[in-house]
Amino acid sequence: MTEKEINLILENGYTPKLLLHSCCAPCSTYVLEYLSQFFEITVFYYNPNIYPPEEFKKRTIEQNKLIDNMIFKNPVSFVPCDYDSEMFYTSVKGLESVPEGGKRCEECFKLRLRKTAEYAKQNNYDYFTTTLSISPLKNSRVLNNIGKSLSEEFNVKYLYSDFKKKNGYKRSCELSKEYNLYRQNYCGCVFSMKEAQERNK
Repeated sequence: MTEKEINLILENGYTPKLLLHSCCAPCSTYVLEYLSQFFEITVFYYNPNIYPPEEFKKRTIEQNKLIDNMIFKNPVSFVPCDYDSEMFYTSVKGLESVPEGGKRCEECFKLRLRKTAEYAKQNNYDYFTTTLSISPLKNSRVLNNIGKSLSEEFNVKYLYSDFKKKNGYKRSCELSKEYNLYRQNYCGCVFSMKEAQERNK
């Protein structure tokens, strides 16, 4: 779907504005390298799920560092959002014990993508999407279904994706090393952190 949309953009000979939700700098590396060839991108860093606050701040700094250091064909800017963890805890209330990858994650995706779609609508972006599908642990079908629903609700095009395909995830790891990025060992929330700690034991 992404390639089909890009082919249409190339045929029309214009550079649309894309609001790209990013969960962290490492996940955005390949996505930015690829999409910045065709879009003018704003990286939208809205992640109230991240725990603890120090981790949120660290990831924000890394995201900004990457954008400052990478070279892009088209402009890439950055919108960091305030840390608002209560929004996350409210959205996943009752799902705290659900394993990672289940319903709790889906509600978290909905929260972050809704905020992205709202911002895209308010600021006249042509498209919105997310870096989340680059992770081998994230279900792109779930993400794209959420994106489709929000696209219809806010009347902003959603760029369907599965960025992990065609060695996208591998490339993101290579670029993370190249730019010496901090790479966390858990998705972001306190629940995924605890699961990672259990796995490490």
